[in-house]
Amino acid sequence: MSSKNHPSILFRESQPDEGLKKAVGLKRVDVISMVRESGLRGRGGAGFPTGVKWNFAALAQDETKYVVCNADEGEPGTFKDRVLLTERTDLVLEGMTIAGRTIGAKEGIIYLRGEYDYLRRHLEAVIARREQANLLGDDILGTAGFSFRIHVHMGAGAYVCGEETALIESMEGHRGEPRNRPPFPVNTGYMGHPTVVNNVETFALAARVVALGAETFAKVGLASSTGTKLFSVSGDCTRPGVYELPMGLTIEELLREVGGEDAKAVQVGGASGTCVPHKAFTRRLAFDDASTGGSIIVFGPQRDMLRVARNFMEFFDEESCGQCTPCRRGNRVLLEGIEKLEQGVCTLTYLSELKALGESMQLASKCGLGQSSPNAFLSIVEHFKDEILARQTA
Repeated sequence: MSSKNHPSILFRESQPDEGLKKAVGLKRVDVISMVRESGLRGRGGAGFPTGVKWNFAALAQDETKYVVCNADEGEPGTFKDRVLLTERTDLVLEGMTIAGRTIGAKEGIIYLRGEYDYLRRHLEAVIARREQANLLGDDILGTAGFSFRIHVHMGAGAYVCGEETALIESMEGHRGEPRNRPPFPVNTGYMGHPTVVNNVETFALAARVVALGAETFAKVGLASSTGTKLFSVSGDCTRPGVYELPMGLTIEELLREVGGEDAKAVQVGGASGTCVPHKAFTRRLAFDDASTGGSIIVFGPQRDMLRVARNFMEFFDEESCGQCTPCRRGNRVLLEGIEKLEQGVCTLTYLSELKALGESMQLASKCGLGQSSPNAFLSIVEHFKDEILARQTA
């Protein structure tokens, strides 16, 4: 839903395929420049500049290139991409098609989360309708040589496949494990060819950028975090749901919007994000402050924060692919430490060792899963240490 108090970009009234119709009349370099000047950054969480990524792929010397939509929405507390795939399907496909023209790709792939299998028939129906309308297929919109097709590839349900190189491994039929980088997907991606991997929301916003112009998009939000962002809001609030709000909004302002003013903490960025206490609610939801892929989990005054930490660590202990030792063993040891804290038998020395382990995991893990899995534990221990230690007898 869009807020009555803030401008909408994704859910505003617009002409169908306005961005695509505009893109076919522009040079590829002009489309890339527009996306770069808009300041659009990836909405999956990493925040890499979209125009820069597209430019790298466009410059790659290869006849075969791919555009991949990362629809593996596996972050706990995140459900905004599901809304876009359901309610703004054409906009997402339009953004993929614009990306295809811009980098010189003829094939697009939607990597759809396994649990979203019920959306597959809907997506394929919209793809078929767009092919009939000459918005996909050969000579799109009468533009000679502009061919682009999209198909859906089902994921296997693994959290780690949300990481772009693990996603590519899965698409190729291998076990979903992150690759060493470099090389990067924009040079050596799917089947060894240059590949742009962007989040669902990123493609939808890219279509809007081309339709509205870079300046209009950049006026919303902050200079370093432009445009709007979809937030999946859940937990202890009276109005949970999906909200489109400007980047740079404070946590305090968002809580007023969703009816969570009495929260004692907010988990920003899902299980892999950080827990922000009440005293820091003036922090901004932006790439250079409280960055998030979209998940906002509100915790009311009655919540046991150690139980929250345990819930997240159980998830990561289960979802680790096991490829690297810091993540494979580290998540299990942190979980065991939380169990000792719950039992009241964790010494201060052992707690310090757990914190050191979490910090080591952030540095030594191979991919974003292990690098971010200790975040919730470390931030909860930092901000709610008194609450946690109150039950200790050791």
